Amino acid sequence: MRNLLEFLAKYYHWFLFVVLEIVSMVLLFQYNSYQGSVWFSSANVVAGKVYDWNASIESFLGLVQENEVLTTRNVYLERQVKQLSEKLVEATKDSSFMKREQLEMLSQYKLIPAKVVDNSIASQENLITIDKGSADGVRKDMGVACGSGIVGIVYMVSANYSVVIPVINSHSNISVAIENRGYFGYLQWKGGASNIAYVEDIPRHAHFRLYDKVVTSGYSSVFPPGLLVGKILHVYNSADGLSYRLQVQLSTDFGILRNVCVIDDTVMQERLKVLRAAQDSLKVKE
Repeated sequence: MRNLLEFLAKYYHWFLFVVLEIVSMVLLFQYNSYQGSVWFSSANVVAGKVYDWNASIESFLGLVQENEVLTTRNVYLERQVKQLSEKLVEATKDSSFMKREQLEMLSQYKLIPAKVVDNSIASQENLITIDKGSADGVRKDMGVACGSGIVGIVYMVSANYSVVIPVINSHSNISVAIENRGYFGYLQWKGGASNIAYVEDIPRHAHFRLYDKVVTSGYSSVFPPGLLVGKILHVYNSADGLSYRLQVQLSTDFGILRNVCVIDDTVMQERLKVLRAAQDSLKVKE
């Protein structure tokens, strides 16, 4: 208290000056119409600027939620395109499109929007962490996609976070097909560029063209059929010369990945359980 009193006694003239200035300003603007109108106009300009900044900040923060909504809608729209393709098959009798029962499965999927909180693209064993976990309904072995294509498969789950093995991980092995051609193989990443992967085991008798789209086959019990993977850039012979090896440009840009959707489907999980039970049964017999 003593120090405060000494401080006030030392600088009391400055405080008195400030008080007198405030009183004089109030009297000036309150009892003089011209000065009052100038003050009112200036105050409105400042307030308008403050409100404008506040609106800009709120708009920017709102973009995060809008991005989540747009990501979800993009995945849904991609599925709707596939359903429309099925109707076109029925109208034109073109059997090159996917089978009807596969497309009917698309309407059963539930999407869980999530944000990428950690992502790596420079190692052989890249991993992605998302901000949704078991409390949000995420389980191991669920597929993960974004608005532009597939991302990976859920590997580990905690209450509020999950770790995803992305396509650009050397252990990733996803069943894919050449769109409208029916030939399928396995997508693998060999390291290097994060936008290039390879499809192995395409039959030698397969007919396709460069830049044909590569999509999920629906055979893996993880991804529904028809989700975009990328497009064919180059064709090689396999090491044994018995099949083709396709170089694929991935549609997902992992360097700027922010918003994803976890694909939740009970039918897909039932298929996975049956597959695991069959594998366990075979092991027991052996």
